[in-house]
Amino acid sequence: MRSVFLLVLIIGLGLAGFAVYMAKGVFDQYQAALAAERATSDEVVPTTEVFVVSEAMRYGQQITKENVRAVKWPEDAVPEGTYTSLEALFPEGEKPFRTALRAMEKDEAVLEVKVTAPGEDAGVSARLASGKRAFAIKVDVASGVSGFISPGDRVDVYWTGRTGTRQEGTGGEVTQLILTNVHIIAIDQRADLDRTAPLVARTVTVEVTPDQVGRLNLAQNTGRLSLSLIGHSDASVAREVLIDQNTLLGIEQKEVVEAPKAPEICTVRTRRGAETVETQIPCPTN
Repeated sequence: MRSVFLLVLIIGLGLAGFAVYMAKGVFDQYQAALAAERATSDEVVPTTEVFVVSEAMRYGQQITKENVRAVKWPEDAVPEGTYTSLEALFPEGEKPFRTALRAMEKDEAVLEVKVTAPGEDAGVSARLASGKRAFAIKVDVASGVSGFISPGDRVDVYWTGRTGTRQEGTGGEVTQLILTNVHIIAIDQRADLDRTAPLVARTVTVEVTPDQVGRLNLAQNTGRLSLSLIGHSDASVAREVLIDQNTLLGIEQKEVVEAPKAPEICTVRTRRGAETVETQIPCPTN
């Protein structure tokens, strides 16, 4: 009887120890999971709503409320010029659409530089900054950089023509830089910023001030205009350029030194009988 009792007691103690061990394991797992959850919650990145296009958009397509949706975006990585509210994207009282100025892929953020103002089409007038005007320059394969200029590029403008005074050996023809860092907004009737294939154009439309419009118009009517493409990463400003034939060929023009004039002598002749007397007098001043 005692043996049975001792056996039962031993088995009971064993089961109790096993139960404590299992409970400790479960508790440890719970503690580990809780710590992991706390660590994960500490690493959560704060986000904000950013509006993206819900489908691919191409140049000239209208973007409406049906074409956009809000997504969560990390606050410290929001691109400049994004829209964080539907009211900012489509202001009340304006026409409820914008027009794509550049191609946008599905789920790409809507940026200010890629769309027009509310209710505007993707024409040249949508590209003009305040106080600027559009002016068309006639070009060909040579003057238009072989068609490699695209809307959005920047160029320097050179004028070649005859000056008012002709110098010996030059014929008065010069090439001069007249405008620098000019913004291209259209090629012929194309204002698509996503065009990459070369296009031999007849006209290039640039964004300039009213004063520069006058300069370009006079230059175009009195000589030939040529464009020089500026690299996208080039922040330098071209210095003043004025080239004539002597500068081109390295000819140094010698300055003609006039021989000094002999002093002017004024005289008066008087006759005294058969003799003529010549007397020096002060020369009259003009």
